[in-house]
Amino acid sequence: MRWAPVVLVPLMLVSSTFPGRYHVPLSYWALAMTAAAVFVVADRWPFPVSIAASALAVPMFAADAWGLSGLVPYLGAVALAELAMRTHRTVPIVVAAGCWAGAVLVGHWLETAGASTSESFWRAATLVSAVAYVGLPLLLGLYLRAQRDLAVTYRARAAEAESRRAAAELQTRAAERSAVARELHDLVAHHMASIVLRIGVARHVTTDADPRVHEVLDDVHRTASDALADIRRLLIALRDPELGEVALVESDAVPIEIASAIERTRTAGFDVAADVDPDLGGLDAIGRLTLLRVVQESLTNVMKHGDPCGIVRVTVERGGGGVSVRIDSAGHGDGSNPTGHGIIGMGERVDLVGGRLDAGATDRGWVVDAWIPEPAPEPCPEPGSTSEAGA
Repeated sequence: MRWAPVVLVPLMLVSSTFPGRYHVPLSYWALAMTAAAVFVVADRWPFPVSIAASALAVPMFAADAWGLSGLVPYLGAVALAELAMRTHRTVPIVVAAGCWAGAVLVGHWLETAGASTSESFWRAATLVSAVAYVGLPLLLGLYLRAQRDLAVTYRARAAEAESRRAAAELQTRAAERSAVARELHDLVAHHMASIVLRIGVARHVTTDADPRVHEVLDDVHRTASDALADIRRLLIALRDPELGEVALVESDAVPIEIASAIERTRTAGFDVAADVDPDLGGLDAIGRLTLLRVVQESLTNVMKHGDPCGIVRVTVERGGGGVSVRIDSAGHGDGSNPTGHGIIGMGERVDLVGGRLDAGATDRGWVVDAWIPEPAPEPCPEPGSTSEAGA
């Protein structure tokens, strides 16, 4: 539609040409095509285009146009309507309307030039036509502007309604997660704590039993204690939906998944020097998941922002009551932002298990240093104790 005048104006000029009777002058062609070409950029510069269209209309009004060619000067009215539609400032609209009104009046004056000019120009019809040629484009432009503003308002209201709906949905999900957490706490956690307590008591009251019984009781006590710790951390995750969905990772699968992440980084063209301790069984379910996510997210950032020409060093080792992770890469590009969502997500996961995370730039590039603690063992109750520890 923006290029429509460039196509329509030549057709109008050609249709007004009759060989032997009337032809459109070359000067009129030049003025008309200039006005059509200027109109193409009216969406970017509506005020200058409106002034230019009014200025070009004056010599076209002065020319002896016939038929459809006489409509070309009224591109000034279309430009005025577009200006009124696209701007909310009053001064440009008033100035452009004055210029177009002047062009229309000059056109009327030139049209009635000749005998009895004063009688034919100073008449009510001239005023009415001038008001119509200026007022109608202004009214049309203001109406279209109001419709555009109304559409923007409706879109904003729809976006606000969608935002409220999404917030209500998140609130409902959070309420459901809290309800599930309460049920787990009231049912599962309470009974698991009771099992841990009773196994501890049984271990103390069977001092003369077969050592194999003691071994079995100790193993069951450790397993139940680990399960209770996992349940407690699952409750924390359920109560905080911002931490994302919680998944469990088997102990034996952690080194395999870490090795897969390292291999994907090598496939992407990076030279990775890995030193991964195969013995990571001291972590509980949430700790294992946190360890895996830290390694995966760090290597993903390396593939996004690291320098393939440098060496990526991955160290995962157990010691000091936990597992330490260090990923050192060369170069970090523009995406290694310490306030990015990846770093924030890793920090939330590490905080959940009581660990620490440091990430930042170094002289060599970028380093992620994390420590994930192993869960403290549940203390065995003294004989005769009746308190349900952990309930």
